[in-house]
Amino acid sequence: MDILNTIISAIYYLFIAFISVLIIYNLIKTKDWKKEVIYIVILMPFLLRLFFLK
Repeated sequence: MDILNTIISAIYYLFIAFISVLIIYNLIKTKDWKKEVIYIVILMPFLLRLFFLK
């Protein structure tokens, strides 16, 4: 059961990292400052979760 928990946690954090990369890509790609602010606000919880700072 411990191994299954570790595998699920690894998949979860890989998924969070993937979503964070996509958000950062869209943040860099956009030129509208309003969208940039929205992307930063959306990105914050993902980065906090990724760096174990719940």
